[in-house]
Amino acid sequence: MRNRQRGSHLGLLLLASQVFQVGLDKIPPITLGVLALNVYLFLFPAAPLMQTCVSVQQAYWLKDWRRLLLSPLHHVDDWHLYFNMASFLWKGIRLEQRLGGAWFLYLLSVFSLLTGFVYLVLEAALTELTQDQSYSMTCAVGFSGVLFALKVLCNHYHPGGVTHVMGIPVANRYASWVELVIIHMTSPGTSFVGHLSGILVGLLYTSGPLKTIMMKCAEFVTVSGHDSRPSGQYNSSGSSGYSGTDGGYSGYRQHAPDDTSTHQASYMGGLTEEEQLEAAIRNSLNDRGENSQRGAPPPYGFNVSDEAEEIRRLRLRRFDR
Repeated sequence: MRNRQRGSHLGLLLLASQVFQVGLDKIPPITLGVLALNVYLFLFPAAPLMQTCVSVQQAYWLKDWRRLLLSPLHHVDDWHLYFNMASFLWKGIRLEQRLGGAWFLYLLSVFSLLTGFVYLVLEAALTELTQDQSYSMTCAVGFSGVLFALKVLCNHYHPGGVTHVMGIPVANRYASWVELVIIHMTSPGTSFVGHLSGILVGLLYTSGPLKTIMMKCAEFVTVSGHDSRPSGQYNSSGSSGYSGTDGGYSGYRQHAPDDTSTHQASYMGGLTEEEQLEAAIRNSLNDRGENSQRGAPPPYGFNVSDEAEEIRRLRLRRFDR
């Protein structure tokens, strides 16, 4: 039956229809790329299915660790692919737009590997607790574990919402657990431990140390990258506080200490003394506001005390006249 479903490709047609219904231009690049990779590996698998699924026996006993990379990207049939990718499409759009493409790709890579690793730990623990070797022989394949981890993230970012599971309204914070039980009850062939692994990985990110560890690793890579760049090339989010193009404070035009032409020009140009006085006060307020907002010292040859003295001199000249 699975061979016939693979040959019909009805699931692929439905997936293509859903993608075009959403619009290729509205799907973020990482989400679209991962979806395309899963479809490609379904049509042209990297290895036969029994050589891509992950189990304690194959990955740990026989040291075939590449299965941790291959198992999330391969699917049993086109319906398995369709349901997983249709779910990933909506989760990917929401999360990639929120987290950004680079972090979302980083997140997917870590979740894919860690979900498989947690799956092996759980299956090994069940083997030890029950003394039943069948747990170590169980081989899992598919993107479902990663999807459950992503669902935990989506629910974490929208904790007050409600999800309908088979028509039953469920609070977002409990939706993953309810789906885990319902899927296991309605689809006995699915991997309960694999889905549970995804939930645990998602919780490690939202409530555990995983996010902190990932951020530390990302900071290490980022710092290494900045060290190799010229010091003047930091962007506005950097800590250097200056632009690398003109050597001055960003947003300010600096002058030499003895250059007063620009400063005096603001009070010249044929203005009356009243207009000069108003211009001096207005410039003083503007410059004082800019300096307080930017947190930077005033440009050379231009300070508040000099301007105050100029205002006082203009007032005296007006009263003398």
